[in-house]
Amino acid sequence: MNLEPLHPDAVRLTPLGGLGEIGLNMMALECRGEILLIDCGLMFPESYMLGIDLVIPDISCLAGREGDIRALMLTHGHEDHIGAIPFLLEALGNPPIYGTGLTLGLLRNKLEEHRLDDRAQMHRVEVRRRTQLGVFDVEFYRAAHSIVDGTGLAIRTPAGLIVHTGDFKLDPTPVDGQCTDLERLADYGEEGVLLLLSDSTNVEKEGRTLSEKVVGEALAEILPHCDGQVMVATFSSNIHRIQQVVDAAAACGRKILINGRSMVANVAIARQLGYLFIPDDALIDLRQMRELPRGQVLIITTGSQGEPLSALTRIAMDDHRQLRLEEGDTVILSSKFIPGNEKAISDLINHLYRRGAEVFYETTSEVHVSGHAGREDLRQVLSLTRPRYFVPVHGEFRHLVKHAQLARATGVAEAHVTVLENGMPLTVSKDGLRREARVETGRVFIDGKGVGDVGMMELRDRRHLANHGMVIVLLTLNQSSGEIIYGPELLTRGFVPEDESRGYLEEAAAAVRAMLAEHSLEAMADWEELRVEVRKTLRRFFNRTIERRPLILPVIMEL
Repeated sequence: MNLEPLHPDAVRLTPLGGLGEIGLNMMALECRGEILLIDCGLMFPESYMLGIDLVIPDISCLAGREGDIRALMLTHGHEDHIGAIPFLLEALGNPPIYGTGLTLGLLRNKLEEHRLDDRAQMHRVEVRRRTQLGVFDVEFYRAAHSIVDGTGLAIRTPAGLIVHTGDFKLDPTPVDGQCTDLERLADYGEEGVLLLLSDSTNVEKEGRTLSEKVVGEALAEILPHCDGQVMVATFSSNIHRIQQVVDAAAACGRKILINGRSMVANVAIARQLGYLFIPDDALIDLRQMRELPRGQVLIITTGSQGEPLSALTRIAMDDHRQLRLEEGDTVILSSKFIPGNEKAISDLINHLYRRGAEVFYETTSEVHVSGHAGREDLRQVLSLTRPRYFVPVHGEFRHLVKHAQLARATGVAEAHVTVLENGMPLTVSKDGLRREARVETGRVFIDGKGVGDVGMMELRDRRHLANHGMVIVLLTLNQSSGEIIYGPELLTRGFVPEDESRGYLEEAAAAVRAMLAEHSLEAMADWEELRVEVRKTLRRFFNRTIERRPLILPVIMEL
């Protein structure tokens, strides 16, 4: 980060992801030449990112500063907070990683898949215990969320105390009894909070977020009335939810089958670390399941977002080799409809009904509650901490704006509240706030084993292919004279039917020949110039005649 030198008693925070978007959460704090990183998450591809598997933050602004990074602090184990670490760990200089037990357990599993587990320096932390990391004094405090072992951070710096809430809710009756530590938040308020960074995801929801126990009560009400097989789909990281499904199944005398790669892995990790309690005799495998009446089986699976290749989608399409639905079975989608996935989930539900199943989901039953604080919860945290300065984090831009408005209404001075976006550094000290020049941030696309080799230009081409198809132009020229030996011949895929549209393609080829007749091919500097002219000619022709914009690929050979 080539920014202005910092005053010794000032802190610079630079959001690298997670502001103005959901996912990619990552922030850098800098003080006296030292850097502390908070979270390192990914996001799943949006609809326009054709063929992309994952998206991670662009950390190019940290290049050359690897030796200044003191540590990477993890608030919890969700993908949008830890998922990018296997891809960025070495680029960050392999800094020490600090987190709670389950967070590091989930991360270790990811690092093993990438064969990085022997290189990572992981340190398990205890809440309310302070750790000195260079100029930063870091304390984790308990934060209830939709995953076990969630935390917030209290970071004491030469400039003052910075509180980062992580993702949280004020659940008065969490499944594991671990409430958000309001007492500690009040203590920070008494100590004096220079800056509060607070989760904004649910700022539009009035009141308080419902307790996770509500889901357990809904499951306990639904399951006794189910006669056939029951299938519950949820996120594999939501250990609290899985525990409540297990408890409800046991109360009805049902045996449990765990299905889905990530679900099997996370359940094993949570059981091993003591965060999830399932008696061994309650679990069954596929062979044992076939021997039991359907009314005695409950399957916990992934696929609640209608992912095309997920087990649940294949079951709904009657395309799964080992699991199938029958008339009278029940499916419970115990998760949020993530924005952008509504159509896929709607299609999934329709197919489940076609198989004869009864389906319970977010909009029909209380089988899901949010893990993020509602508006009244956010107001309470602001009142407890009484920050001098406030920056909303974790949310789309409208969430950040609304949270900033809430902070002002709660008593934070107008000039002391600021809304940032990714790449906008902010310097904070007792003397005030100062924005600095933007630094380079953005998104890096992962496609298969390729990291960053697909960019916006490639995505544009993929969208052209998906929407209007492709036209290949074959042209063979004499190397010395530029005379046309063969072509132009047009081959298409996904554009127009070649057999039925041969006359139309001949018209397009004629347009290319007319363009070639107007140019001296011998005088052209190189064939790339000719490729550009071929693209222009066909682009104008197709747009004028049928208003389509295929990807045009000229292939020019020399003889």
